[in-house]
Amino acid sequence: MQRYNSFFLFVFCALINTDCTGLDRDPNGYITYCPCMGRFGNQADHFLGSLAFAHAINRTLILPPWVEYRKGEMRSYQVPFDTYFDVVPLHDYHRVITMSEFMSTLAPDVWPTEKRVSFCYMERTSLGQAKNAPGIPDCHAKDGNPFGPFWDTYGINFIASEFYGPLHFDVHHSSMATKWKTKYSANSWPVLAFTGAPASFPVQLENRGLQRYLQWTPSYLDAAHKFIREKLPRGAFVGIHLRNGIDWVRACEHVKDSQQLFASPQCLGYKNERGILYPELCMQTKEGIVRQLKRTIKNIRQLYPKNQIKSIFVASDANHMIDDLNSALSRMNITAHKLPENDPYLDLTILGQSNHFIGNCISSYSAFVKRERDYRGFPSYFWAYPKEKDRQSTKVHEEL
Repeated sequence: MQRYNSFFLFVFCALINTDCTGLDRDPNGYITYCPCMGRFGNQADHFLGSLAFAHAINRTLILPPWVEYRKGEMRSYQVPFDTYFDVVPLHDYHRVITMSEFMSTLAPDVWPTEKRVSFCYMERTSLGQAKNAPGIPDCHAKDGNPFGPFWDTYGINFIASEFYGPLHFDVHHSSMATKWKTKYSANSWPVLAFTGAPASFPVQLENRGLQRYLQWTPSYLDAAHKFIREKLPRGAFVGIHLRNGIDWVRACEHVKDSQQLFASPQCLGYKNERGILYPELCMQTKEGIVRQLKRTIKNIRQLYPKNQIKSIFVASDANHMIDDLNSALSRMNITAHKLPENDPYLDLTILGQSNHFIGNCISSYSAFVKRERDYRGFPSYFWAYPKEKDRQSTKVHEEL
């Protein structure tokens, strides 16, 4: 009798297109991808674009884990999406499901192992494949790090590859969304699994506003508020982001050969309508940082006499300059602070809560903070922007 009951339950669920685990199957299909380019800042840019893409072609977005790299470790780590961000606000914009939930409940029925196909624009060369060696065209979706570790985390292997070129992901300026729906129907392709994010970098201008749906978990917000309450002097504070590690120094060498670099459109404009790249925009001197910080604080104090700056919170990938800042700001009765232990995500949360923020125009990490503050109406500025000779001393904030 139990066997018959199970059979009828299975038939019933299939007829109403519902998964027997309690989760409804999306008849419009799903999108999954590997956030395999760069660290968190780049992945966040790609996430917003992927969210917009999933919305445009009306498929549920499978929320990928964040790919992290730890010192001394050969393989990447995959940290569940909801470790840092609340999933619920995303539903206000579009349908989403975490990857672990999808794989454990829906994948056996929606995406069985014998139907898992990887998507890429064109053939990718395998790291182990000799040049000019003949072979079957393949996405090689699991070749290299973090590609292999990412899919292995969920036991995913692919039986074939699908090349979607010449389709692309800009769904704002053409009928591209319709073309995707026409070529890849949900009936034939229930899951579109991309080797990389279905989005551009840096984030498209049209997708920046989606940051409002990417909200920190209560645990991170509580930790940020606790630090601000217990470790910073009572009063307003300025959050600053300093990029000065050796990898950043090398990245800044490309400024001389580029019109745009990384997240630079956030201050220069997507068509360089607000200026062109210059070295100080990427890498600032200690003297320049101190000079701009003092000037900004003085201007803030003039504009907001009842909301005096009492401290500086510093996030950095290398040198936090705590001693330099404390020495330079001592006469202003302002102290500099940082987290006792490195936590880039808690750094971001605190920077987002600061009364004023100064970030690096080129950095996608700073860009994350800037977007969050934009939708909340909080003021933000950039190091060395505009150039000192062009800066109007009476203005605190350039309209961006």
